[in-house]
Amino acid sequence: MALPLLSYSQVRSALQRVQGVPPWALLSLVLNGLLFITVIVVLRQLGRAGNGLPQANAFAADQYTAIAPFDPDLGMRHSLDYEQWVALLAAEAEAAVAIEAPRQNILLGDSLTLWFPGSMLPGRKTWINQAISGENSGGLRDRLYLLDDTSPEAVFIMVGINDLIWGGSKADLVYNVRRMIDYLRQTHPEARVVIQSILPHGGETATWEGRDRLSTISPDLIRQVNDQLKLVAAETGVDFLNLYPLFVNGDGYLRPDLTTDGLHLNKNGYMVWRTALALFNETDFRP
Repeated sequence: MALPLLSYSQVRSALQRVQGVPPWALLSLVLNGLLFITVIVVLRQLGRAGNGLPQANAFAADQYTAIAPFDPDLGMRHSLDYEQWVALLAAEAEAAVAIEAPRQNILLGDSLTLWFPGSMLPGRKTWINQAISGENSGGLRDRLYLLDDTSPEAVFIMVGINDLIWGGSKADLVYNVRRMIDYLRQTHPEARVVIQSILPHGGETATWEGRDRLSTISPDLIRQVNDQLKLVAAETGVDFLNLYPLFVNGDGYLRPDLTTDGLHLNKNGYMVWRTALALFNETDFRP
């Protein structure tokens, strides 16, 4: 069906209505619209392809590699204590510095980020995965010094679900994220800092071992936290990538076709995330 043409007066009226709206707000609306359209297309492709994954071709063939060991058995990392895990990530960050890895993009977060398949990350970049399973915002804030000698073009942060799982306060979580932004802006002023929204969880349908703790986190609480994170991003001049609408169902819970257990993501879930990252990386409108 053909779309109706707008008259001059309609266009003028629309322009008048957006006058005075902050540029970042307009950009957010446009970007989220693009994300929705792109992800819908990807999900339809996934549906037609069954369990297979479409070729990740938002970029040309990968020219750079991932520094962190994505493909070996990540389960071995769960046998490390926290201090050992931090030491391992420090060595990986040092390796990126030593080889002068080009176009460094750093992923920070918990198990959701840790298990992101390296083969699915957008190409033409060096991805440095600095996530720890079970990480909370306080722990992540306190280990940002590991990145001091790196040269990231972008740092992507997703953290907070573990704070909520273990009864942490919304205020402390948001405060820690603000501290992270301040630190990264001081140590890497040229880097693009991207705060990613917390994802929904599966609620009563979750099979994760901590399901009882998940059930105490209402969809409304996650939305409130994401609203606060978006506000902090706007106040501090960094980017906010709102993944939440791409993963949530009509009841406010994590879509079952995108998860393995109501908390962690399956390959389809990571394809949705990957598509959002690829599009977001190509829409840097900073002066």
